[in-house]
Amino acid sequence: MTKKKTKARSRATVDRIEDDVAVLVVDGQQVTRALDTLPPGVREGDVVDLETGTVDAEATESLRAEVRAAREQAMRGKKPPAGDFDL
Repeated sequence: MTKKKTKARSRATVDRIEDDVAVLVVDGQQVTRALDTLPPGVREGDVVDLETGTVDAEATESLRAEVRAAREQAMRGKKPPAGDFDL
């Protein structure tokens, strides 16, 4: 019995956008790409399929859900700082 190899899709997460440059995370490494080479309307946190040049909406929402859950878990049992303060 032979195992069928499935090619892993090349995906990147948009870490941040600085002027006309996007900083992407690809396989744990940060790379930069001109913003105009990415899909129109791309924003921080989007997962981009580098093969098709599109935002993977399903992967993006899944990543955002993971981040929300991690943030909520990190904040459990913690109280906000006392007093007034300006950001």
